[in-house]
Amino acid sequence: MTASTNKHEDLIRLAENKKVLLVFLRHFGCTFCRETMTRLAEAKDELESQNTKIVVVHMVSSKIADRLLNLYDLKGVSHISDPEKELYHYFGLKNAEMNQYFNPKNWWRAFTHGVLKGHLIGKPAGDVFQMPGVFLFHKKQILNKFTYKYVSDMPDFLKLTTLA
Repeated sequence: MTASTNKHEDLIRLAENKKVLLVFLRHFGCTFCRETMTRLAEAKDELESQNTKIVVVHMVSSKIADRLLNLYDLKGVSHISDPEKELYHYFGLKNAEMNQYFNPKNWWRAFTHGVLKGHLIGKPAGDVFQMPGVFLFHKKQILNKFTYKYVSDMPDFLKLTTLA
């Protein structure tokens, strides 16, 4: 596997010196991905103090990702553009099945977190059916991961890194 960030950092080399929190997004217009970016921004300083580097994986151009990540206080966060979804597949992330996408839990969270908390849906930028994922990666090993059962699930980034 070879992958480079928008800053020309090799993913494998990054993970040699520190833990890498690899955050795979569905698409930037997704209500739940917007919530994920907000929570990631809230945890960013603490994660960095734990010698953990955040790398966001998405399916749009680096230019678009820079603009959108900046909106969520993630300016300067490394990211990887993966429009062909090669990294998604490498890490075993698949497209959502209908029950993972269309269900009452997702509808309720879309209302409570999308409408009430301001993470409104935007224009899809990426594969709307792609399942997200989060992996804590270090020295070519996955130390911990968050597997989504539904597209609306939300990882606790700090817990994920401290349990590794």
